[in-house]
Amino acid sequence: MKVNIYYGGRGLVDDPTVYVLDKMQQVLEELNVSVERFNLYEIKNAITTLPQTLKVADGIILATTVEWYGIGGYMQSFLDAIWLYGDRDTVNKIYMCPVVMSTTYGEREGKLNLSTAWEILGGRPCSGICGYIKETSILENNKEYQSLIEKKAENFYRTIHQKVKSLPASNGEVNKTVAIRRGMELTPQESEQLSQYASDEVYVQKQKEDIQELASMFKGMMSTSQEKETSGYQKLFESKFRPQPGCKTVYCIKLDGKSEVLQLQIDQNTLICSKEETKKTDIEMSMTEEVLKEIVNGRETFQKAFMTGDMKMKGDFTQFRLLDELFPF
Repeated sequence: MKVNIYYGGRGLVDDPTVYVLDKMQQVLEELNVSVERFNLYEIKNAITTLPQTLKVADGIILATTVEWYGIGGYMQSFLDAIWLYGDRDTVNKIYMCPVVMSTTYGEREGKLNLSTAWEILGGRPCSGICGYIKETSILENNKEYQSLIEKKAENFYRTIHQKVKSLPASNGEVNKTVAIRRGMELTPQESEQLSQYASDEVYVQKQKEDIQELASMFKGMMSTSQEKETSGYQKLFESKFRPQPGCKTVYCIKLDGKSEVLQLQIDQNTLICSKEETKKTDIEMSMTEEVLKEIVNGRETFQKAFMTGDMKMKGDFTQFRLLDELFPF
């Protein structure tokens, strides 16, 4: 039988949780149980790799100390790592005993949080131990407390050895329905590899730099592509321009998802095309690029696109109707 202990406290000299763990480990080892302890504060940069260690465990002890509020950051990070990188089939078979000692208020809530979290992860929580202990000497000088800790360790051993069953809990249903893990479905081997990469700070930093470099490159490519497309539309409008007497209007065409616009500034026989709004607009139109392509290819007109709802328009409708005469595609 193998039991892993994960300690989420800070390792202080007078931490009562450390005393309880030492006592429980002593009892388990007397029962020929192989016990391995992981002090999370010592391996905080490798916490994301720890879900791998669950594979050989029949049971685990999650232990932490409430010093001011909650189960602490190290333990929360470990639970997060199990949720993100742990193997569900492995977790489902593991019994967990929560141990929470408090030097302030909140030991019962901490114990409940650990049990609830383990149920949502799919594991099997057991009866744990919690208490308000100001200093370790209180435990060292009280034989009844020591006996209680020893019995708790023995009961945990029996629960694992006998593979005790328990009634279904609602938290298990939450795991199946509400608490759905997002992202790719990974094999245990892929999850192990991913967790190793996630704990490598140099690798993570290099990946961030590569992503930023690629993003800048694609952004530049997209900007160049959009600029070429807009320039192409400018030439088409300039080639098809047919002046109309007395026309003095500024049209602005906005394409959905594009940052640049196409502004058509008409003054009698003069047409000025630009990629930004340089003048106050009289007629503003918005459409998809597909609709504009239909218009410039002669398969659609501005007025028809507006009437069918393919294009939105704001401004003087009389001036808008001139567009098909100014640019007969």
